Amino acid sequence: MASNPERRAALVDAGIEVLAREGARGLTFRAVDAEAGVPVGTASNYFAGRDDLLRQIDARVHTRLAPDPQVLEGLMRAPKDRALVTALMHDLIGRIARDRTGYLALLELRLEATRRPALRESYTKSVRSQLEYGMEFHREAGLPGGDTTVVVLYLAMLGLMVELTTLPGVLDGVLAGASVPDGLVARIVTAVVPEG
Repeated sequence: MASNPERRAALVDAGIEVLAREGARGLTFRAVDAEAGVPVGTASNYFAGRDDLLRQIDARVHTRLAPDPQVLEGLMRAPKDRALVTALMHDLIGRIARDRTGYLALLELRLEATRRPALRESYTKSVRSQLEYGMEFHREAGLPGGDTTVVVLYLAMLGLMVELTTLPGVLDGVLAGASVPDGLVARIVTAVVPEG
């Protein structure tokens, strides 16, 4: 296996682009090489196989979509109330909007995990660890509500993110007076997160 970390990262990012655009069936080493602008055969020198590439895409996309530590630090200076949860959810939606390709790749990974048991196992662990991290973060930050609040918020926001990245027109005008996405985020948080 080749070990140039910059080249590997570029190939993984190219894989994210291909996966988001073409789906799992279009994710070939040849397509990744073409997207990265490298000679044919390069990707096969960096990944043990397609499953290895998919696992590395999973890890990379979660890194790309993670909160900016400085932004998070600034947000966490606010009172630990529903308004802060709303601000955190707006930040999440903003990150998804800025890296729509990354989020679409995550959706493709979900679909591919239904067909590939090894990917299902690793991707389930990855997503579950993200959810558990969110629950722990919520508790340690002293935000309102408990684990149930976080899980329900996760499920509601997941639905919103899927619609925004795939069929955003579905949400236009769906609730009177609720803009997309800001008004919907506020409605979700109000419905799920207790005031205290």
